[in-house]
Amino acid sequence: MGVLLFIAAEAREFRGLLRRCEDVRRLAWPPLRWVRSVRLRGREAVLVANGMGAKCSAEAAEVVRRHVEPDAIVSYGFCGALDPDLALSAVLVASEVRWPGGALPALAPRTSRSYATGVLLSGEHVVCTAREKRELRATGAAAVEMEAAGLAPLVRQWSLRFSCVRAVSDTASEDLPLDFNAMRGSDGQLRQARIVSAALRHPLAIAPGLWRLREATHAASEALGDFVADCQF
Repeated sequence: MGVLLFIAAEAREFRGLLRRCEDVRRLAWPPLRWVRSVRLRGREAVLVANGMGAKCSAEAAEVVRRHVEPDAIVSYGFCGALDPDLALSAVLVASEVRWPGGALPALAPRTSRSYATGVLLSGEHVVCTAREKRELRATGAAAVEMEAAGLAPLVRQWSLRFSCVRAVSDTASEDLPLDFNAMRGSDGQLRQARIVSAALRHPLAIAPGLWRLREATHAASEALGDFVADCQF
C-alpha cells in the first residue's frame, strides 16, 4: 500500500489529526510551507499545509510527488457550510468537488462513523456572508472551500484515488467577522498583520467574532482528526 497524502491550507487544520498519529517527523521539502511524515493506522502518510487556494494545493501535490509516490490524495481541512443542517464541527465527506467549469467525483473512506455527504464547491475567494452562502446553496452544494479544485487535474493525470474530507468551521447562517478577502496579500494568503490591525481599529465589533471563529476552528480540527483516525482510504 502506497503513501496517503493529505493536503490542507493551514497547519492548524491538522492539529486534531496529528495528536492521533505516530512517528511524526518534520520534513523540509522546499518550497512547501509545512510538511510532516506520519504513520496513521499503521500506514505511511504525508501531511502538507501549503496555503489557501487551488494553486497552493496543486503545488503541494506536485512537490510531494518528487519525493514519494502517493496512491491516494485527501483534500483536508475546514469548510463553510451552505446547507443549513450542517452544524459547527460536522464532518462532510464530499461526493463530488465542483468548481467553475468542472467537477470531480470523490471517494468516501471506509468508516464506522457517521458523516454528512454532498457536493463541495471549490472557489478562489473566501465566502464571508450568510447572504452569499444562501446564493451558493441554490446550486445544490452543501459546503464551500478553496483548495480541492487544484488537485483535480493531477489526480486524473496520475490516476490516483481522491477523497475530500472537511469539517464545518462556520455555519450557513453566520457571517464571518471580517471580509477575509481584504486581509489577503498579492499571493492570495492571509496577512495576520492586517487581521490584527482591523481588530485593533474596531475591537468591540471584530474581536469577539474572531475569538468565536478561533474556537470553532479548534473544535473542527479535533472533530476532523477523530473522524479520519477511524477511516481507511
